[in-house]
Parts: sequence; structure tokens; C-alpha cells
Amino acid sequence: MSRVAIEHPPFLQRFTDAPALSCTRGLEAGLAIIFFCLFSQGLIGPVFASSADPESSAILRLMWLPVYAVTLLMIAARPGATFRVIASSPLLVGLVMLTMASVVWSLAPDVTLRRSFALIMTSLFGFWFAARWSWRDAILIIATSFFILAILSVIFALAIPSIGVDHAVHAGAWKGIWWEKNTLGAMMAWGSVSALAAAQINPERRWTWRAMAVLCTALVLLSTSKTALLAWLLGVGGIAGIGLCRQGFGFAAMTLCLSLTGAVLAGMALLIAPIEALELLGRDATLTGRTDIWVVLLDQIRAAPWTGYGYRAYWVAETGPVFWVRQETAWDVPTAHNGWLETALAIGLPGVVLLALVYVRALGRVIARLFAGPETYFVLPWIAMLGLVSISESNFLQQNGLSWTLFVFASAKLADRRAR
Repeated sequence: MSRVAIEHPPFLQRFTDAPALSCTRGLEAGLAIIFFCLFSQGLIGPVFASSADPESSAILRLMWLPVYAVTLLMIAARPGATFRVIASSPLLVGLVMLTMASVVWSLAPDVTLRRSFALIMTSLFGFWFAARWSWRDAILIIATSFFILAILSVIFALAIPSIGVDHAVHAGAWKGIWWEKNTLGAMMAWGSVSALAAAQINPERRWTWRAMAVLCTALVLLSTSKTALLAWLLGVGGIAGIGLCRQGFGFAAMTLCLSLTGAVLAGMALLIAPIEALELLGRDATLTGRTDIWVVLLDQIRAAPWTGYGYRAYWVAETGPVFWVRQETAWDVPTAHNGWLETALAIGLPGVVLLALVYVRALGRVIARLFAGPETYFVLPWIAMLGLVSISESNFLQQNGLSWTLFVFASAKLADRRAR
């Protein structure tokens, strides 16, 4: 009797080569893609909740419980590998656990307890992902997730413009399946980098990945987000630079020299003529009012430098210090619009130091792989982009957030000496 071959979808085919493992690998890859799409907060947020208070929806809170349960089941299937990866990242673990400890001094202990638990579970998924997949497979899964998000964004912008296109402050800018145009821009900038990295490590389908990169780039432009465009330039330029560095010593020396020169010139321009430099980039000197917020928040951080106000509690305690911030800025500020300031407000300056150490160590480890390894094409540009976006967005330590999940994955896998 002849065996009937089972055809798997193209994006899962890479993970189902071994017949004995096809079911398990295909299922885990599919679940990882679904979870990444959920962590992006796309679609489900705009449909079920408001951007002002995403956690006001009971549906959104309850939908994460099955995700956490499945994550624990997948960890239980491979406990040794997962706990080895966790043990290799003590600073990252300490940072996450500090958010739970902040329940003790939090302005809103119940909120901190709930959200820090969610952060722990989000981080556990990142650790599991780092332990379960090789660099090659992980990058293909990530790129496929962004591909799906890009397609959904196009569908919603064209078919349901009431959700997919901004009709208020930034009329005409595409939002895709997210609340804001800036989120679409940032996600698609990361999607472009993941697609170009996938093209490098999966050359047999390079034209598919390059087409995806073009689609994501178009969405970055349609979002009209200046920060996302800068991140895209940094990420795509980084991939091109890595490729040149691997062509030989001469190309590497030239690329590194040009990169260093460009960084120095950009820094000098911002120091000498910040207003003119920002205007050339299409931004006003206050970064759309962000600097006004930062000045006020720095005073708030000085008032509680060692502890902060509790993880994710500062903005929900409306009768607390946030009241004066909103009074001084004359608008209902929802976040710090800066990843580092947000961390200081949550868990104090010790948390900022821990976060900086984890970030710098991850960056240093991937720079050390500049001349070898497929992971560098994705991880180095992505970590650099994350740092750039953190200047204007609160993107660190986000429970149920894609950027934090990917950061845990990347930093933990880089720290794991047995990673392949």
C-alpha cells in the first residue's frame, strides 16, 4: 500500500521535515505564530477595548489565560532545555521578578500583582521559544508572524477603513489592525527586517521574503510614522552593513568606519542644532509634546528614585502623582512615551540599571557574532531598532507585548552557550 504524502502549508513546511515529529513540530510552530500575532495586540484590541484603557475589557483579560496555560504545557514538555535557558539569564530573571516585588510599594497593588504575573508569563513564553527553536527556525517563525500581520493590516485598511485608517488626528494615515499609526509603523519596520533576515537564511524562498519586505516597507510609509521610518532605515541599513562586513576585511573596515562616522555626525547635529536636525526629520523640537512630559516625569522619578511607584501602577492611580503630571501638561497623558522613564516610574532606578545591563549585554553578544551566524541578520538590527523606538515609546517590560517577548527570546538565546 502506498503512503499518501501530507502537504503542509509553506510557512510550516520547514518545521515538518521529520515524519515522526511532524505533528508536534507543526503544532508548536503554528501555536508560536498565533501567540506572536496575539502578543502584537493587533485586531483584538481595537475591536474589544479602547486605546485609553486596553485592560478595561474582560474579554482581553480572560483570553490570555489559555495562552498562559498552553505556554506552561509546552514548557512542561521540555523543562530541562527551558530552565537551562532561564538559568543563563539571571539579570533578565531578576528584572522580571523585581516587577512582582514592586507589589509591596505599589500605588495600586492589585494592578501590579495582575500585570506582573502577566509579564512573568509573557517572559516564560520568550524563554520557551528560545529553548525550543534553532536560530534559523525561530527567525522563520517570527517572519511568518509579521507576514500575517502585514496581510491583515492591508485587508483592514482597504476593506474596513473605519478601523484600518486614521480619521481623526492623523487623517489618512494607515493604522492597520492597531490603535495607532505609530504601532503599525514600528511593527512593519520590524517585519521588514525579519523578512530580509529570512531571505538570507532561507534562500530557496528569498523572493517570497523580499516581496514581504517590500509590503512591510510600503506599510511603514503609509503609516506616516517618522520614528518607524528611522527605525526602518536603521534596520535595513544594518542588514546591508552586516552583508558587507561578511564580504571581507576591506568591506568590513569600510562599513564600520562609515557607520561610526555617521553616528558621530548625527550625534553632533543633535547636540549643536537639535531643532534644525529634528525639523529635517519632520519632527518638532518637543517630539510631538513628549519632551514636555519627560521634564515633569523626571521630577516624579526624583521623588521615588529607588523604588518607583509599582509596576504599571503609576498611570492607573488617578489621584496619585499622575494627577499633577496631567495638570502641568494639560492633557490626559497615558504613558511616559519613553521606555527608560517608564521603567523608572515602575521599579525605580535599580530597575533601569538592570534593564540597561541586559540590553547592553545582548547588544554586545550579537555584535561579537557580526562575522558569523544567521541570527545576526535579524537580532542585531532588531535590538538597535528597539533601542531607537524606546526613546519615544514605552516599549520595555510590556506584559502580553510582542516587543518584550522578542527581547526576552533574543537576549536569553544569546546568553545560552548551547544555543544553535
